[in-house]
Amino acid sequence: MFRRSGTATTLTTALVAAAAALVLTASTSAAAATAPGFLAGADLPPHPSSPWYAGAVTKGLPETAPFCLEGVLPAAGSWHRIFGTEYDTGAVQVSVRSASPSAAAELAGTLERKVAACAADWLRTTPGGTASWQDYGTLPVEEGAHVYGVHTSIPESEPGVHLFGIGRDGSAVTVVQWGQMGDLSHAPVADFKKTTTKAVHKLNP
Repeated sequence: MFRRSGTATTLTTALVAAAAALVLTASTSAAAATAPGFLAGADLPPHPSSPWYAGAVTKGLPETAPFCLEGVLPAAGSWHRIFGTEYDTGAVQVSVRSASPSAAAELAGTLERKVAACAADWLRTTPGGTASWQDYGTLPVEEGAHVYGVHTSIPESEPGVHLFGIGRDGSAVTVVQWGQMGDLSHAPVADFKKTTTKAVHKLNP
C-alpha cells in the first residue's frame, strides 16, 4: 500500500508539474505573439518643415534592413514600423521579443557592437568614401539603452547621417534608426535621446 500510495503521489506531482510547464509555455508563446509597444510619429525628433508619418506596426523585419544592421536582426519575434516625412528624413523602429532576458541582452550587445563598427565596416567596402561615428552614451531606462551616430559620404553624392538608439526591457529589445542628409553636426542628439527613452518605456506597456 505504501508503495502504491507513493507511486500515486509521484504521478500526481508529475502531472501538476507538467500542467504548470504547459501553462508557462502557453503564457510565453502568447507573450511572444504579442507585438511590443511602438513609437508614434510625434515621439520622433521634430522636423522643422514636416510632420512625421507612421506606417503600421508590422510583424517581421522591414524589407530593407536598417543601415548598419544588415544580417543581425532575427526575423523570429520581430515587428517593425517605418516613419517618414515630406523631405529626406526618415526612421525605422524594429523590436524583438527574445526567448529570455539573457537572450535579449545578448542581442542588444550584438546590435551595439555592429553599430559601433559600422563606419569602419562601411569604409572597407566603399572606396573613396569617408565615414565617422560617435558614441553618445547610455541612457538610464529599464535595462538600459545606448545612442550612437554614424556619418557616411561618397564623392559627388549627398552625405548621410544616422542616429541609432538600442535598448532593452526584460526579454524585449528595440532599435530605432533615424537618418537624413547631412553630417553629425546636423543630428538632433538631445531629442533623439528622448525618442530612445520613450521607445524603451513603450516596449512592455
